[in-house]
Amino acid sequence: MKQAILALGMSLLAACASAPQPAAAQPAFRAEGKTLRQLYEHLHANPELSFQEKNTSAILAAEMKRLGFKVTTGLGDAWVKARALKDYGKIQDGVGGYGFVAVLENGPGPTLMIRADMDALPLVEKTGLAYASKVRDMAWSGEESGVMHACGHDLHMTIWIGTARDLVARKTEWKGTLVMIAQPAEEIGLGALSMIEDGLFTRFPRPDHVIGLHDNAALPAGELGVGSGYVMANVDSVDIKVIGVGGHGAYPQDTKDPIVTAARIVTTLQTLVSREIAPDDAGVVTVGALNGGFKHNIIPDEVNMQLTVRSFADATREKLLKGIERIARAEAMAAGLDPDTAIEMRIRADATPSLYNNPALVARVTGALRKEFDARAIHTATPSMGGEDFARYGRTPEKIPIMLLWIGAVAQDKFDAAQKPGAKPLPALHSSEFAPDADPTIAAGVKAMTAAARELLR
Repeated sequence: MKQAILALGMSLLAACASAPQPAAAQPAFRAEGKTLRQLYEHLHANPELSFQEKNTSAILAAEMKRLGFKVTTGLGDAWVKARALKDYGKIQDGVGGYGFVAVLENGPGPTLMIRADMDALPLVEKTGLAYASKVRDMAWSGEESGVMHACGHDLHMTIWIGTARDLVARKTEWKGTLVMIAQPAEEIGLGALSMIEDGLFTRFPRPDHVIGLHDNAALPAGELGVGSGYVMANVDSVDIKVIGVGGHGAYPQDTKDPIVTAARIVTTLQTLVSREIAPDDAGVVTVGALNGGFKHNIIPDEVNMQLTVRSFADATREKLLKGIERIARAEAMAAGLDPDTAIEMRIRADATPSLYNNPALVARVTGALRKEFDARAIHTATPSMGGEDFARYGRTPEKIPIMLLWIGAVAQDKFDAAQKPGAKPLPALHSSEFAPDADPTIAAGVKAMTAAARELLR
């Protein structure tokens, strides 16, 4: 995994070197004295991409210092550069690039860690909001793009700050150590890993629990979704190159057509879930891209395939990945190709493990939420095939109990309208039209996270 971060660091350095400058410098902003709504609008209008969260991190860290937390910041650009150059001696004090850790001790008691993610997506915003993002930057793919908080990380950070403010104001109601972490690069699956590798659980107080929150684009604002056990999936990205023998389209007998072989691989892959995974298990194998050739009458030499593979159980993940390789090699052999030279398969390093909400922790937090929320506002969340690198905090050798809570973000009138037959679906997370109902979402998020923290810091 360190190699994955090194490779990413190199690509980021190259991208940043040629990145276009925003039309205007980001305005100076301090959270001190600002309402949560003002903070949210600023964060939304000024998003930053993964491992580039410089201004965002500075704003949040300054507010945590003001609240009395001891703050340890990362090394930002120096961290990315040191990783890229493999100069580990210069990153010993880093906390994942622009990630940082804020610690507040309040007497003897348990230790609780609360996480927020900071990065945005390479997406042109189309919400029409008065505070819509107009930022452009160089995405990690090397392409210039708009930048947008289309996954609600601006909400997460605002709720995180609101929770910190509430807990500081109510210090007489809890005891122990509160560790607040601002995490970079969730969108590319490497932020949690980078913080853990930089000593999150060894240099700072080791938590008894880690909790986080994520907005939900299918729940009314202010309502909660609580899931126990597996709630999000293992997510793997797989690249397959099929190398054949190209030639003229009029003389296929003189070729080994990689397009036909790739097509056979695509169809056979569908049997992995339908015939090799138990009906009461879950798995997804999707071929999202298949690229080969450039002219009607030329059979190409190679085809490139891109797959997303999803599962909950680790054993299922392993079975799917091994099955993909087996099928690709077998189809190459069926086409008369040597699978050792015709198939190149790579599982990308930005995978995220499945997220397992600790049942005992969920039961305890749910009890606290029921004291603060109407029972009708708390829903049982069904498992999602989406991924979240928050899962990594529970995958360390210490096996720390973790829990991710869902917070509804859809305006009630829009939610009601979307339930009518034939209605247009609600904009999903990662949509350029995703526009949360900010005020009730933030209020409920702060209320929920504060209640959970007070319960866990008794």
